[in-house]
Amino acid sequence: MDQSERINALELALNNEKNEREFYLEHAGRTKNPLGRVMFQQIADDELEHYTRLKELHEKWEKAEKWPESVPLAVKQTDIGSTTKSMLKKLDVKEESDADYLKAVEIAVEFEARGMNLYTTLKDEVSDPREKAFFALLAGIEREHYLSLRDVEEFLKDPEGWLRRTERHTLDGA
Repeated sequence: MDQSERINALELALNNEKNEREFYLEHAGRTKNPLGRVMFQQIADDELEHYTRLKELHEKWEKAEKWPESVPLAVKQTDIGSTTKSMLKKLDVKEESDADYLKAVEIAVEFEARGMNLYTTLKDEVSDPREKAFFALLAGIEREHYLSLRDVEEFLKDPEGWLRRTERHTLDGA
């Protein structure tokens, strides 16, 4: 991957993070589901963190025309997985799911899968160890978002099945 392809990929990532944040904020404000509000807001905050780091990187990279030496590349880790699991266990399984909320979760799953794939591709196509580590971190966070959203999607479609799977209830014959 040459320099211009890497800059173009970074610009694509910036655009994706911005659009995803707007989507999550919109749905955090629209959903009546308490899990949805918290989850979408938390992911929107994570996406803002990604956007900010990518923007810093982009600005320095354009100036230097190479991977910058001085960008603070640490990205805050997400804790969306533990938040989601704890809230799902508190929800009433008999509560009717909002069709718009389910559709938003399904769209979000697609966003996160694309983000995860983009950052994984970038990681695999660069040679600088700092670049690899940075894109691997972003791919990992997008993966956690993806898995959490898939968990919510499963809960919304089959709450009893989700509880059986996560609570690991079994019949032991006793």
